[in-house]
Amino acid sequence: MILVTGGTGLVGAHLLYALINNDEKVRAIHRKSSDLEAVKNVFSYYTNEPDLLFNKIEWMVADITDVPSLAEVFKGIDYVYHCAAYISFNPRHLPVLKKVNVEGTANIVNFSLSEGVKKLCYISSIATLGNTTDGSSITEETEFNPEDKNSVYSITKHDAEMEVWRGTQEGLDAVIVHPGVILGEGIWSSASGGILRTVNKGVKYYTTGGVGIVDVQDVAKAMIALLKSTIKNDHFILAGENIGYREFLTKIAENLHKKPPIKSIAKGMMMAFASVDWFLNKLFKTKRKLLKATVRSLYNSRSYDASKIEKNLDFTFTPYQKTIERVCRNYLRDKK
Repeated sequence: MILVTGGTGLVGAHLLYALINNDEKVRAIHRKSSDLEAVKNVFSYYTNEPDLLFNKIEWMVADITDVPSLAEVFKGIDYVYHCAAYISFNPRHLPVLKKVNVEGTANIVNFSLSEGVKKLCYISSIATLGNTTDGSSITEETEFNPEDKNSVYSITKHDAEMEVWRGTQEGLDAVIVHPGVILGEGIWSSASGGILRTVNKGVKYYTTGGVGIVDVQDVAKAMIALLKSTIKNDHFILAGENIGYREFLTKIAENLHKKPPIKSIAKGMMMAFASVDWFLNKLFKTKRKLLKATVRSLYNSRSYDASKIEKNLDFTFTPYQKTIERVCRNYLRDKK
């Protein structure tokens, strides 16, 4: 029996389909407020009978931060995919980030140890990796630097990884994946959904940074392959392509039949916008729209080396052009 946390998220939903399609026995947890219909929508991209496959999943209401609710969930579980997380770069959300990402992961690790889980796969982020000083590509050995201007999200995801490594010291077999920006369809509230919504409204400007991107289907495929392999207590970058934001946004705009961005915007101006946004939030309690951590990421040109998983699993990433074409096509289908 396989347990999936975060099954109603972008990775979790696509992972659930892949597992069920392989005739695996799957239990997935969700909160009472979760949108299960969105999971069915993801399944509909793959099959004409999404309800049939969806109903093969054993759904249970639980929360990774609520220890009593997890006791029943872990009964009879052999393998765990831990996908649940809280995503925010707003420093004011640090308490909930710690609660979900760190304490929640510690709970999953503790139950995995006490219930004799054979192997755990944890989805982390490239945000937990450090930066090279000479401009070379970042690998799994590029250590997180606590002295950098790290976002609150990256700090809590790094601390969550420490909980997984702690579990391996106590006898748990585990693997960790570090995906870049995940492109996928169906859960349009995700980060990639936000990018598509923004481009669909029209984007005139681009920033000079770049990003490592990966297809959600590749993330699910890599996680399944790693859990089934003999590999344990190791971690892997998942980034199929390193691409500049101008090219990235242009390719999305082309597939959404929108005009591509044609002007670059200076980092100083973006930082000024972020400062104004902060001031308005303090004065009028408006919702933050642009964080300085976000601005810094938009001007970073980090390159990520995913050759480790390619060599260890003979893994091939989907060309990013095909991913963008597919995701944009499904976005337009859903938004009709």
